[in-house]
Amino acid sequence: MLLKWIFDKIMSLLGLILLSPVLLGVAVLIRRKMPGGPVIFRQKRVGQHGRLFTVYKFRSMTVAGEGQTSIAAAEEARVTPLGEKLRRYKLDELPELWNVLKGDMSFVGPRPDVPGYADKLQGDDREMLRLKPGITGPASLKYRDEEYILAQVDNPQQYNDEVIYPDKVRLNLYYLRHYSFTKDIKMIVCTVLGKKMEYAGEMI
Repeated sequence: MLLKWIFDKIMSLLGLILLSPVLLGVAVLIRRKMPGGPVIFRQKRVGQHGRLFTVYKFRSMTVAGEGQTSIAAAEEARVTPLGEKLRRYKLDELPELWNVLKGDMSFVGPRPDVPGYADKLQGDDREMLRLKPGITGPASLKYRDEEYILAQVDNPQQYNDEVIYPDKVRLNLYYLRHYSFTKDIKMIVCTVLGKKMEYAGEMI
């Protein structure tokens, strides 16, 4: 994990420096196309060992739509046209590089959830909290189309709670118990290129 820590620190700093023109450009677009609200969306999320931290993202929804939900289908109707493009190309998550540099997050790990879900973890599933949240990870890759999946079911909340979230926990526990820095790099590359990879005996 020392190599992972070093990688996170160096690459997040380089990313913030090299991508500063992109960060500035996105900020200007949000200010012009989505007036009346902040450029950066801040929200409390559950981090390593269950500690709360503030996650930073570019705002992609209307101000009225910013709540404590983590269900993608419920958010979709409130996403602005610009926000949809930011989400499609993952540009809304670029400010999370600051979270990685601070040590709240890692490049690879479970996506940080809003308070509530972590409280429901029981038994061995709570081991998942040993991990730092990540910008990407095995569950993020498998459910990159989560909004579309949830939009196809009658009860998105129930499907998320009974199918998707337990599967995410399974994948994240596998990541914890079979950690590989090489696979971390592969997951980052697959995230950037929108490719699939074999992981835990399946294609994600």
